[in-house]
Amino acid sequence: MDKKLLDILACPICKSTLIYDKDQQELICKPCNLAFPVRDGIPVMLEDEARELSFDEAEALRQ
Repeated sequence: MDKKLLDILACPICKSTLIYDKDQQELICKPCNLAFPVRDGIPVMLEDEARELSFDEAEALRQ
């Protein structure tokens, strides 16, 4: 993920900054507990395409 692109992207719901998870190929919004997929290097920033983080995933991000 291009650092410049990550710097300008924000959660489409709450406008918070996103965290890139390289292993899962997702952009994560901590406040919304959502993960947006990155497909072929392109972030899919649609609420309908996002998945809700599990309790364990959300807790791991808070630490």
